[in-house]
Amino acid sequence: MKTLEKEITVSKNELDELNHVNNIVYVHWIQEIAKNHWKSLVSNEIIKNYYWVLLEHQIKYLHPALLDDKIRIKTYIEKTEGIRSNRIVEIYNKDTCKLLVTSKTTWCLINAKTNKPNRITDEIKQAFS
Repeated sequence: MKTLEKEITVSKNELDELNHVNNIVYVHWIQEIAKNHWKSLVSNEIIKNYYWVLLEHQIKYLHPALLDDKIRIKTYIEKTEGIRSNRIVEIYNKDTCKLLVTSKTTWCLINAKTNKPNRITDEIKQAFS
């Protein structure tokens, strides 16, 4: 299982009226690390021929992140089958190692030429494992 990790520091513009990281910011972080992970694993040819659409998104908010917290975001593919792939994202407070947020998303692979679902190729499966 190939993972991607990123570290960030919470800024003022990412906070809501309760001075916690806004829920929408977490969704943005989850989407960005998913996109970066995909691009880091496969060739430009694959990126040109396929794209992913989101089918389902589950998020569990366990603890808040606050201004200036150092955050570690980690992602990996849990399962790939047929046209679907399940991605896990975990968001931690880097200093305390406390798990703040978990996310499980189900994505569908789309053929860029036909704009229709495409069975996940062996090449893509290998890139994920």
